[in-house]
Amino acid sequence: MGLILLLALLVLLFGGLGFAIHFLWIVAVIMALVWVIGFFARGTEARWYRW
Repeated sequence: MGLILLLALLVLLFGGLGFAIHFLWIVAVIMALVWVIGFFARGTEARWYRW
């Protein structure tokens, strides 16, 4: 019985981690698209950042 509970807990843990990592990838792609659009929409003189 303990082994089944441990296995169920591991499945829930890895399933939750997989969803969180997938969600973070979606957020990262959206942020990269916003950065690229902002990079090309503004001129070369006016940037969001100062390197």
